[in-house]
Order: sequence, then structure tokens, then C-alpha cells
Amino acid sequence: MSTHAAMPARGRSGPRARAHGHSALSWAIPVTLGAVYGLYASFILRNNGATGFRQFWYGLITAVVLAVLCFGLGRIQHRMLPLVRAAAYGALTAAAIGLLVGLTDSSVLRSSALGLAVGLGMFITTFYIFYTHERTYPVSDSGRREPRAVSDSGRREPRAVSDRKA
Repeated sequence: MSTHAAMPARGRSGPRARAHGHSALSWAIPVTLGAVYGLYASFILRNNGATGFRQFWYGLITAVVLAVLCFGLGRIQHRMLPLVRAAAYGALTAAAIGLLVGLTDSSVLRSSALGLAVGLGMFITTFYIFYTHERTYPVSDSGRREPRAVSDSGRREPRAVSDRKA
């Protein structure tokens, strides 16, 4: 028996067929980073003579805070300009490293300098990656991002009005 042509298909189809949930990696990476960071912060406190109760809670709180910040940055990173996104990754890394160095009873100047140095390295690395590995499109007058045509000389030129889709 054949079905009617207007019969809805099972499941979703079309442009909105993909579910809007979070992928496994979008939460697994921040949770893993947070857990490792919290364990390491707890380990540093243990070596400095902290009690088990204080060590456990400090490690748990730092793990949760870093995981939430990483997850949040991962959710909004595609809406940021590459420069701002690189600065956000650099600032998050600098703060995280500065806190870990500060837990070792180092001076504030040393923890700030090491955090700044590592954060600057992360900023430069992510800035390079974002600008060399992402395809960017200029924004047209209508507010839509459109690819530009490449001329024979290799320079990019805006597409003609007749080439645009309606």
C-alpha cells in the first residue's frame, strides 16, 4: 500500500533537522579541563599543608568555575571576532595559570608575570589559528555575509549585483 504524498516523514527533515542540543565534546572538554585543574589545585594545596576538607572544597570549586567558564566561552566563541576570541582565551588561561602559581606561596608579582606570559602565548597562538584557519566573509549592505569572487590577479573583489542570489 502506498502512502499519500503529503504524509509527514518520520523524524525531522529539512534545514532544521539537526537537534539544538549540545554535542558530547562541547561539555566533555570543559568538564575534563575543570577536573584536571581542580585536582592539580588540590594537589598544590596538599603540598602546602592544607587539611583534607579545605583541599577538597577548594579543588571542587576551582574545577566547577573553570569548567563553567570554558563551557560558556565555547558557547559564545563563534559570535566573537577572532581578535576578541583570542583575547578571551588568553585572559582565561592567564587567570587560571596565575591562580595555580599563586597557590604555591609565590609572590603576587611572580604569579602575575607567569600568568601574563602564558596568557600572552595563548593569545598569540589562538590569534594565529583563528586568522589562518577560518574562512571569513565580508558583510554586505543587506547585513548578510557573502563570499567574494577572486579575480585573475588573485585579489578578491565584490561580486556583481547580477551574480547575487535573490
